[in-house]
Amino acid sequence: MELQSTKLETNMKIVSDILRVDKNFDLVYRVIEIGGKNACFYCMDGFTKDEILQRLMQFFLEIKPENMAKNAHDMSKQLMPYGEIDLKTNVSDMVKDVLSGITLLLVDGYDRAITIDCRTYPARSVEEPDKDKVMRGSRDGFVETLVFNTALIRRRIRNPNLTMEIFSVGESSQTDVVVSYISDRVDQEMLTNIRERISNIKIDSLTMNQESLAECLYHKKWYNPFPKFKFTERPDTASASLLEGNIIILVDNSPAAMVIPTSIFDMIEEADDYYFPPITGTYLRLSRLIINIAALLLTPTFLLFMNQPEWLPERLSFVGFQDNVNVSPFIQFLILEFAIDGLRLAALSTPSMLSTPLSVVAGIVLGDYTVNSGWFNSECMLYMAFVAIANYTQVSFELGYALKFMRIMLLFFVQLFGIYGYIGGIILVGVLIVKNKTISGKSYIYPLIPFNWRRLCRSFFRVSLPTSEKR
Repeated sequence: MELQSTKLETNMKIVSDILRVDKNFDLVYRVIEIGGKNACFYCMDGFTKDEILQRLMQFFLEIKPENMAKNAHDMSKQLMPYGEIDLKTNVSDMVKDVLSGITLLLVDGYDRAITIDCRTYPARSVEEPDKDKVMRGSRDGFVETLVFNTALIRRRIRNPNLTMEIFSVGESSQTDVVVSYISDRVDQEMLTNIRERISNIKIDSLTMNQESLAECLYHKKWYNPFPKFKFTERPDTASASLLEGNIIILVDNSPAAMVIPTSIFDMIEEADDYYFPPITGTYLRLSRLIINIAALLLTPTFLLFMNQPEWLPERLSFVGFQDNVNVSPFIQFLILEFAIDGLRLAALSTPSMLSTPLSVVAGIVLGDYTVNSGWFNSECMLYMAFVAIANYTQVSFELGYALKFMRIMLLFFVQLFGIYGYIGGIILVGVLIVKNKTISGKSYIYPLIPFNWRRLCRSFFRVSLPTSEKR
């Protein structure tokens, strides 16, 4: 709906009725006189910089009638001592701006409203993410405020081709979504596809922020647990992805950036690989890959040999059970898999002041008494402890749980079908990785398929900066 009148009272009634200013205590409106004309400010308490609004009012009150502009356009050019302003005629846009924290100014005799973007959002400091820490490098991280996140990327990439396109998603929430890319490096076909998908999203609100957007963008079946997107809370990682030609999607109220496209080799990369010399970075990357493979296969392999102890070589007999087995190792591993997640959820809900003493109690009870009671064998506890620690060697929660689901599947296959189930389970894991589809539609195991020898080497080995800069 467009403004139909130049009378302030009529326009105020339309805006006030939609915003329900008589019901909302945090919606503030103030009627003042500017240069002999009545005017009204609308703003959201808590979203507006009070000192800037106060100075604007002081400036407006000093305007004399003979100096007052005749229309909104002239006023925006001559009498607005502020940078971020705009002219609006659509009432829906005005209401959305006010609810977003932008100040709205209506002046008697003007057929357009003036919006003043002097908003500020409650935000925490740009501290290092808890899950994505590095031993060396930048210590800042994304926060829940969108404009701060774009500024962190702009600070690192001062390229005029860096583009930040904003979209509004959700009929009720009107959540801001930013698609960031470097125009001369991005895949234009993929970019067009992303734009169309975001524009065509029909949903009431992005309740879960980034995850809601991911589920709206990817409509295919989610039975394959391997992650379809890569998420990062580090602006240096997001900036590096942009420079490689990828697309970064930021969602307001979310401290994570979505990286598109994504392959399994992208998931095993971390910032520490690049903050150390090439030989150290290569070692960290390869060790992380080997540890994750070991975490996937360790307990199923142990279960296979315990079900068939005659297959275990004599020199490796020490890895088997040294005490009596009262509970099947298969049952022990399943209980421990769920127990580890239970401890993780309990740690998230435990007050910080109690986390240390409770972790000590849990370590004593689970590590000693459960073995002495006969429910668990020390060997099963040892191997599951390695698996639990190995899950934290990589950042992606999604990849960690995908490996967990595959490990549980392998345990069932080994228990039911023995060596054939073990081999078949590994083949199935490989098929799920190869067949996993992402929003980009490209291969999940690129540069293995399609084969690119140079990119494949760089996926495993960290090369020096001058070498990586060669295109």
